[in-house]
Amino acid sequence: MLKYELLPEQLLHEGTATASNFFAPEPPPLADVLLTHEAGYVHRLLHGQLTRQEERASGFPWSPALAHRELVLLGGTIGCARYALENASVALNIAGGTHHAFAGRPEGFCLLNDQAVAANWLLTHEGARVRQVLIIDLDVHQGNGTAALFQHEPRVCTFSMHGARNFPGRKEQSDLDIALPDGTGDAEYLAMLLDVLPGLLDGPTRPDFVFYLSGVDVLATDKLGHLSLSRAGCRRRDELVLSALRQRNLPTVVCMGGGYSEKISDIVEAHANTYRVAADLWD
Repeated sequence: MLKYELLPEQLLHEGTATASNFFAPEPPPLADVLLTHEAGYVHRLLHGQLTRQEERASGFPWSPALAHRELVLLGGTIGCARYALENASVALNIAGGTHHAFAGRPEGFCLLNDQAVAANWLLTHEGARVRQVLIIDLDVHQGNGTAALFQHEPRVCTFSMHGARNFPGRKEQSDLDIALPDGTGDAEYLAMLLDVLPGLLDGPTRPDFVFYLSGVDVLATDKLGHLSLSRAGCRRRDELVLSALRQRNLPTVVCMGGGYSEKISDIVEAHANTYRVAADLWD
């Protein structure tokens, strides 16, 4: 999508980021991918052997470039996790948030689940420092793949606040799901989020590391979202989440997730707000 080109250009133009703030990721070792995804599925994806049903479910025609892109996307989120942990800071992936991908199948333009892969990478390689992970998914669509992947993993807590009648039609069970009615606006949305955050961050499963999926398809202008947040409300959402994490000195990775407003400027500006908030808090 065009937003992936325009967003870094905007951040550089306005001075929110400099060229030194960006890094170009590499694909991770296959062994790290297989901590999350089934070997047979990964083999089919990498070698162009997806079934027609899998290809349709992914939403993409297969190509070698697509397979490489998926691995690089994983490398980006793992790289962000490394940086955030080593620096007790925040790192943001301009792509990422592929939360519909399951262990052995793609869905909804998601082929490999980057936050799940990075969470398992942390638990495997940094288990002395990261014993509990929280995934905060505020994309308008439920993180069904992520929920299914960690359904029986007590070291990862999954929270999804999403549109009740939106994709996917069949929801999975996160550790905490909040399904919102169509038309939910700023006041109700933000009040609900503010009510649940302390319990997630300070409760029995207090995290050592947090992944945040900050989709901007919650905007009233979004063609697919059916919620009614203003751009200011979406920014306030990011402020509530990121300030709570900053106050607790929790290393954090943010992935952009969805955004499908008619005007590309609405999408880019809302995503840029996430970066502006993070830059202000971790300055």
